[in-house]
Amino acid sequence: MKELETILVTGYSKAPQGTAMYEVYKYTGIVLEINKKTHTIENVEFSFVAELTKEYFEKLLIGYNLEKGLEKLIYRIKQHYLAPSQQSVIVALQSAVQRYWDFLKTVKDTVALR
Repeated sequence: MKELETILVTGYSKAPQGTAMYEVYKYTGIVLEINKKTHTIENVEFSFVAELTKEYFEKLLIGYNLEKGLEKLIYRIKQHYLAPSQQSVIVALQSAVQRYWDFLKTVKDTVALR
C-alpha cells in the first residue's frame, strides 16, 4: 500500500436553530484533508445544504497553511460568509484543526518513546 501524505479530520458543532442546516443536519460538520508535511488544507467538505455554499468554502479554505494559525482564516470566514451559521462553522473548524494538531503531537510523542 502507498503511504498517504494527507490526513482526513473532522469537526462538529451545533447548528443554529431556525436555519436550514439545523433542520436537515442538526449540526455543522466539516471534513478537512490536510497534508501532513506542509500542514496545508488540500480539500474540504461541509454539511451545508446549498451546493454553492460548499463550493464557496472550498475557495475560502483550500490552500491555507495551518501553521499560520487560525486567526487569519477565521477573519477570512467572517469577511466572506455572512450567515446565521457563521459561528457554528468557525467552532467546527476549530475543533477539526485542534484534533489534527493533537493527533500530530500524539504521533510525535509515540515516535519519541521508541
